[in-house]
Amino acid sequence: MTRTTLEIDGMTCGGCVASVTRVLTDLPGVTGTEVSLEKAQAIVEHDPATAPLEVLRSAVEEAGFTVR
Repeated sequence: MTRTTLEIDGMTCGGCVASVTRVLTDLPGVTGTEVSLEKAQAIVEHDPATAPLEVLRSAVEEAGFTVR
């Protein structure tokens, strides 16, 4: 497993945190997420063979947020 930190723009409330958490957690290969509104980031535990960085980034961006 790999631990990746995604810097995320566009989260403004608890609903945004819930949305990002849901889209990441629903991905195959993701075993855990910690999303912080205050830090504007998500820390993702994932299998890079199943859920590479680009898949994580795409999921967050398709939910309406920007990954820096």
